[in-house]
Amino acid sequence: MNLFVALPLDKSYCVLTEQDSKHAIQVLRYQSGEAIHAVDGSGTYYEGVIEDPHPKRCLIRINKIKTNFGQRPYYVHLAVAPTKQIDRFEWFLEKATEIGIDVISPVFSKNSERKVIKPERLKRVITAAMKQSLKAYQPILNDACPFDHFIKNNTEEQKFIAHCYEGTKPLLANSYLPGKATVILIGPEGDFTQTEVEDSHKNGFQAVSLGNSRLRTETAAVTATHTVSLINQLQEF
Repeated sequence: MNLFVALPLDKSYCVLTEQDSKHAIQVLRYQSGEAIHAVDGSGTYYEGVIEDPHPKRCLIRINKIKTNFGQRPYYVHLAVAPTKQIDRFEWFLEKATEIGIDVISPVFSKNSERKVIKPERLKRVITAAMKQSLKAYQPILNDACPFDHFIKNNTEEQKFIAHCYEGTKPLLANSYLPGKATVILIGPEGDFTQTEVEDSHKNGFQAVSLGNSRLRTETAAVTATHTVSLINQLQEF
């Protein structure tokens, strides 16, 4: 099933975004009267038919609306240092969206080799992953910010930081409590500095381990996302 992104007009109609209108009409050759499925990225799912197959503003007559479609019973925020090779960070965005995530914050550590990102491109990756995985919620991509700013300006109940330094670090799977809003910090290829780790502790972050293996930044971020997802799924049984 192809899934598109739509903007609601009223209870009876919605319109596909310009990009998805072009894809549906010019690439996939959808025509007037054909059934179509769309989401708004905020939890609403639409089933309808094409009323005006305009390649820039495809109009959909809505037959069925499902609100809170696929809503998860937990909230998770990943703060990740963008990787030197941006395609690896994009891979994380794609996989985390498929698994289920609410907010992503690119964070620049002192050891970060990449200091600039292109948010519009990253948002397109997230949108594509949302559609591919048939989700109605699009994760929020925050503006990139320095590490020091980030650790002082978040309000989640549970705060974790994964790093490679020695010390007491229980597994994330043993520390995470379902039902609480959670943020997890993942560092750059060269890891956080010792000072950054200490500063995170002063701001309420608990050090955790993601296992015995030494993981790449993007692998660690996906592992953290999946750990939270799995624990919450197990709670349902």
